[in-house]
Amino acid sequence: MHNTLPLLDRLSFPAIRRSTLRTLQVNLTYRCNQRCLHCHVNAGPTRSEAMSDEVLGVLQAVIDAHPVDTLDLTGGAPEMHPRFRQLVQHARAAGLTVIDRCNLTILSEPGYADLADFLAAQQVQISASLPCYSRDNVDSQRGDGVFERSIAGLRQLNSLGYGQLDSGLALNLVYNPQGPSLPPPQAALEADYKRHLREDFGIVFNQLHTITNQPIARFGSTLVSKGQFNDYMQLLRDNFSADNLDGLMCRSTVSVDWQGYLYDCDFNQMLDLPMPVLARERSHLRDLLAQSLDGQPIVTRDHCFACTAGQGSSCGGALA
Repeated sequence: MHNTLPLLDRLSFPAIRRSTLRTLQVNLTYRCNQRCLHCHVNAGPTRSEAMSDEVLGVLQAVIDAHPVDTLDLTGGAPEMHPRFRQLVQHARAAGLTVIDRCNLTILSEPGYADLADFLAAQQVQISASLPCYSRDNVDSQRGDGVFERSIAGLRQLNSLGYGQLDSGLALNLVYNPQGPSLPPPQAALEADYKRHLREDFGIVFNQLHTITNQPIARFGSTLVSKGQFNDYMQLLRDNFSADNLDGLMCRSTVSVDWQGYLYDCDFNQMLDLPMPVLARERSHLRDLLAQSLDGQPIVTRDHCFACTAGQGSSCGGALA
């Protein structure tokens, strides 16, 4: 480490403000059938937090009344929420694009045999996490047997038309680095994924989204325990690019937790950094029925450097 840090390291993350709200990213539950090392939610099989019917009712009212165009469902494994299918049907009937952030292994869990058919029938876009195209790398990050079940899930989705040209069923894969490093260039890695998955398994998909690991929650704790936290933060700061600021997903997306409270992003949600509206400490889904967020300041901290490092990072992949 240098004795004198670059000027950027002595500054806070640049102030940014919201544009028009387009996407509701809703964390339905922290329950998950997996427990991944990189998970910023600390999700797992023993977590019980889940959105109540009352809050779901408010969410559906917002969908009906607010001009948002996308419902992005995440968790945990969002499909494990008992009202998942009802919410998907409501949003699709209202004309919204629905994204399911699927871990693929949920498709082979007992009780979910018809899940893939349901997603296809509702034309839900699938954003599926697959941190590598090799068995050893995936299983080391997500658990023994996860790669084989993920491949089986992708084949099932392909058989229904997902990822196929002109099918209208989008299947995008998500890549996270295994350790404290930035993702490689997205376009080149996507080409590698497509070649390996097609040649080795006969699998096709639409796009690969690379996402930088956030130095928070489970991954952050791992960095601290290995003495790598400061070096990783330095890496993020050293690779800051102001060109990525305009494309940050927090400008047009609101993250909603299982209780209905609002955050500028899913990462702020995990850090309990709520989005203030109307000068209150916390804002709720109900506020979206009467309050515009245009021009509102976005709550930022040092972890935000992860979204602006290098090619940039969002739930939709690289920004540059």
